[in-house]
Amino acid sequence: MTPPPLDMQLIGRELALRWPDGAEDFFPAEFLRARSPSAENIGERDIFGQQYGGDGPKKFPGVEILGWQPMGNYGVAFTFSDGHKTGIYTWQYLRALGEEIRGES
Repeated sequence: MTPPPLDMQLIGRELALRWPDGAEDFFPAEFLRARSPSAENIGERDIFGQQYGGDGPKKFPGVEILGWQPMGNYGVAFTFSDGHKTGIYTWQYLRALGEEIRGES
């Protein structure tokens, strides 16, 4: 299990995370919104394989993070200025997104 960040704050239009191992990640709000793990954003399949959702916009120019809500000890849900607030970003997923931004994936 990926431990939670030691610090998480908004700096302008970016989310800054400081991890227990000393790593730091900076995420533009538009990047996080585009990669929301919500069913609305990426869709979901029923037991018959039918895809539902995930066919909305993939770019979110000007979107901002308005706040967030902890989800147990495993992640966080952000509230974005476009009204989106259903994606749960696990700490593991945020670490992977940090690697993506740094070009390590």
